[in-house]
Amino acid sequence: MYQRPQHVLSRASEQWPVWFIEEPIWGPTLRLDIRPVTDQIQVVVPHLPEGIDPETAVRLQRQLVNQLLEQKGITDFMAWYYTPMAMLFTDHLRPRLTLYDCMDELSAFKGASPLLLQQEKNLLSRAQVVFTGGYSLYEAKQLRHEQVFAFPSCIEYPHFAQARQGLPDPADQRHLTGPRIGYSGVIDERLDLDLLRELAGQLPDWQFILLGPVVKIDPTTLPQGPNVHYLGLKDYADLPAYFSNWDAALMPFAINEATRYISPTKTPEYLAAGLPVLSTPIRDVVRTYGGWDQVAIADSAAGLEKALARLIRYAHKSDRTALDAFLQEQSWDHTWQQMHRLLIGQLTYAPEKQAY
Repeated sequence: MYQRPQHVLSRASEQWPVWFIEEPIWGPTLRLDIRPVTDQIQVVVPHLPEGIDPETAVRLQRQLVNQLLEQKGITDFMAWYYTPMAMLFTDHLRPRLTLYDCMDELSAFKGASPLLLQQEKNLLSRAQVVFTGGYSLYEAKQLRHEQVFAFPSCIEYPHFAQARQGLPDPADQRHLTGPRIGYSGVIDERLDLDLLRELAGQLPDWQFILLGPVVKIDPTTLPQGPNVHYLGLKDYADLPAYFSNWDAALMPFAINEATRYISPTKTPEYLAAGLPVLSTPIRDVVRTYGGWDQVAIADSAAGLEKALARLIRYAHKSDRTALDAFLQEQSWDHTWQQMHRLLIGQLTYAPEKQAY
């Protein structure tokens, strides 16, 4: 998934080299794979032996991180965290600056480690700066740290605005006749599967298209039917072509602890593509986008069905000028500029010496 870390750190790499350490892969040997994405971005993948206990896994990841720093001569750097669990094998490092970019309330996710809350406490005590991926997260974290800044979901507006040009229909949805409503993103416990199942049953003439990987839930529990289609993970570059051939976009999120703090990036992406958006009442969606006539909010299948009919009926009459101006201000380039200024303010030496 091409999401916040990729958007932000690809822009960071325009100033500084970036070493992006991924989750470990389990296999027969202990090794460290380093894959260049650009001249400035290296993806680092630890490979750990299968069958080891958690303590050994932490020790070996620590060993591989030390190996990386030694081999590449990295001595003056910033530590940028997307998960507090990485503290387990990096808390011995002494970076020039520590930053926590909090995308989600990870402790509320299904299968979250019981260690996560303690590690987040450790990270917050060490970080000089905390960014959050939405206003609800900001409100939750500002009570726990003095330097918290909200940077909600953003977009690459020109990329998704291509969808308005009538792009060719991708082959795997070309055969689906009738009006289409789509979802793009991870398919996990944050989706209200019962709601989706009921809505698809109520709208048999609509084709429901879901793009993205199925994660942490049993695929057999997914709603099935002749008008429900799971097309799998798609490349970020291909999303505008899919969106271009939908009639509306759907965000059927459950209202639970896992969604309490989310600020879905897909909201502005759908809108930039010219799609009306149908959503359950996610707090940050209501707060930021609920006032636009291209967005409809409802908390039941019946309510969503009525809202969809209203959206489609009046979509062609909507003046998108003000909405488009608002969306263009929510750019990743603008967000990175703001982040960069804050980071430079925290540093006391030339930024070109810095690495992530």
